[in-house]
Amino acid sequence: MAVTTVAAAIPAQSPDDLSVWPATTVRGPHGDPTVSGVELVDVAERFGTPVHVLDETDVRARCRAYRSAFPGADVLYAAKAFLCRAMVHWVHEEGLGLDVCSAGELELAVVAGLPPERIVFHGNAKSPDDLRAALRHGVGRIVVDSTSEIARLAAYVPRGTRQRVMARVVPGVAAGGRAASRTGTDDRKSGLSIADGSAMHAVTRLVEQPGLELTGLHCHIGSQIDTVKPYVIAVRHLVGLMARIRDRHGIALPELDIGGGHAVAHRPGDHPLDVPELARRVRRELADACAQSDLPVARLAVEPGRAVVARAGVALYRVLAVRRTGARVFVAVDGGMSDSPRAAFHGIRRVPRLVGRRSTAAERPVTVVGRHCEAGDVLASEVPLPDDVRPGDLLAVPVAGAYHLVGRPPVVAVADGRARLLVPREPAEDVRSRDAGL
Repeated sequence: MAVTTVAAAIPAQSPDDLSVWPATTVRGPHGDPTVSGVELVDVAERFGTPVHVLDETDVRARCRAYRSAFPGADVLYAAKAFLCRAMVHWVHEEGLGLDVCSAGELELAVVAGLPPERIVFHGNAKSPDDLRAALRHGVGRIVVDSTSEIARLAAYVPRGTRQRVMARVVPGVAAGGRAASRTGTDDRKSGLSIADGSAMHAVTRLVEQPGLELTGLHCHIGSQIDTVKPYVIAVRHLVGLMARIRDRHGIALPELDIGGGHAVAHRPGDHPLDVPELARRVRRELADACAQSDLPVARLAVEPGRAVVARAGVALYRVLAVRRTGARVFVAVDGGMSDSPRAAFHGIRRVPRLVGRRSTAAERPVTVVGRHCEAGDVLASEVPLPDDVRPGDLLAVPVAGAYHLVGRPPVVAVADGRARLLVPREPAEDVRSRDAGL
């Protein structure tokens, strides 16, 4: 009975279902998926495992799709999803700006050639070094996340200059795949509440600072949001606040940033957020709400991160061990939460695939786990793999382009039948050299 129950949980998936793989994926001559003309087995043999493969064509296409859906708006790629110099170059060439949360991300973006005025800097706990770096490089906007940040930032602004800022507002909207990723309500660590008056209080303090220019409001309501309605409600609440700011301070704020958090499909049958529908309804709500409040229509900004890069990525792992216990089978691989931490945090469960070996064995449900001792180090729960899966096998995990690199595996770009190294594997010597000892 237990086996039957587990099997029923396996998502329906045909061997030819590549719906959540990178857009260039096709079945190769040996039946395995090839990405942008590159055999995944060849990538694993050349670069070792774990290794993250990133489809440049897919990334660029999603950037263009956002630009098409949001004409006249600012589309800012959320660097926290994944960043390297090549990624900066790709999004810049496709007309996107960038949002960053640290001085390190900012420095990398500027070195890679992105104009700093196209960068938005935010974060709930910016360090003095973060703020100084943002001012030194002249970023387009700094998003103020708390009232305590205002005086600190104002003190760093050089005399006789002004820094453009936005206020991150909590709109009172609960949205997102899991409670831990919902950031639009008052009980979270980020932002200024509309409900308790802290947002208006912060706005008052901002407009009093001669070195700061308040240009608009910013919000981020959660992650893995697969419906449009929460964004529409957030826009309505934010425009209401903009009207009250106009009434109190005589300022019609010209910008509104609704953040990101757009859901992607991790398994066949999952429903990603409909981005064109999001754009249509948000723009309509923004126009209607501004008209009702007798405000000029604010310039819209949106911050996709995972939605740009997640499906473009495939993670490759070698099987290290297979453990059978009762009705369950655990397949342990040579990576896990060290290189894909958000899989555990967000409860993401992808569907790995055996590549490099043709198996005639029947499939059965297995749980693919990482090599770390935490019980939450799970990459995929109860997913179908051949019953003869064994150590040395190569597993490919799609939808792996976002939220990785904590363990610093290499990242390899594939395009036009060629694989090239973007980020090298972190050598053990480098890890040891940073260890200062006791």
